Amino acid sequence: MQFVLIGFSDFPNLQGFLHAVFSVVYIIILVGNFLIILTTSMDPALQKPMYFFLANFSSLEICYVSVTVPRILFNLEKQDRSISLMSCATQLCFFLIFGTTECLLLTVMSYDRYVAICNPLQYPLVMNPKRCTQMVAVSWLGGIPVQIGQTYQIFSIPFCYSNQIDHFFCDIPPILKLAGGDTSVHELSVYLVVSMVVAFLFILVLTSYSKIIATILGLPTTKGRAKAFSTCSSHLLVVVLFYGSATVTYLRPKSRHSPGTDKVFSLFYAIVISMLNPLIYSLRNKEVTAAMRKLIFQIRDLCRHRSLLFF
Repeated sequence: MQFVLIGFSDFPNLQGFLHAVFSVVYIIILVGNFLIILTTSMDPALQKPMYFFLANFSSLEICYVSVTVPRILFNLEKQDRSISLMSCATQLCFFLIFGTTECLLLTVMSYDRYVAICNPLQYPLVMNPKRCTQMVAVSWLGGIPVQIGQTYQIFSIPFCYSNQIDHFFCDIPPILKLAGGDTSVHELSVYLVVSMVVAFLFILVLTSYSKIIATILGLPTTKGRAKAFSTCSSHLLVVVLFYGSATVTYLRPKSRHSPGTDKVFSLFYAIVISMLNPLIYSLRNKEVTAAMRKLIFQIRDLCRHRSLLFF
């Protein structure tokens, strides 16, 4: 009725250090993404579809890491690595749902950049507030039925060999290793779902960016090409990092899976990328950087004003 998450028990002398590292990383992710949400919501200059999608993406990143990191911190602090079957299934289900939402949101954001660069005159009409809201709603809700079904299918397998998951959270590859009997059908279903979701959406993103790059190269001035590319380079970098690590994790043959490499790749796409995303979007976008700096100064001035009133 329960599993044991082996996690980082191979490093007994580093438990306190790892807890501190994950705590700092989690705080950076929360603060960075919250600042982006606050900045894009409050600054009038950022009331555009591009930043509406960015605010939703930052909200998703907070949800995404909150599925795994608090549990990691709990295990490192309490040294209690047991997790119930239901809790493990719930964690996996939400992790898969938010992962699917990220794929869908990245696709929507690439379509937004495609319309803005390739059809700028039609952009206000195509990317109207109602359509943007609908696309975001589909992104958040679209993966729920598929991933609930996949989670149910995975946890309907009898687990006979061991209850020890050699991972730091409940993920598909380490859970399937504990299954008894022939798991080829379940592995095939995982490949099919990942292929349908990840591969299909990735092809859509590549199609959008192939047309975007062709349009940018056709611009008459170097300044125009640089400006157009700067508006989508951050998103393209995030797409490459996320899809690259997720593809390596889920589409590798079972014979090439090992606990060490699975942990490294999972750590990268589940946590590290979420920490990098606010930095990528803020540092490579002048509008976001300027608005965030303005917001920080406003908060600082407000705190100073309140402290003077207090004293």
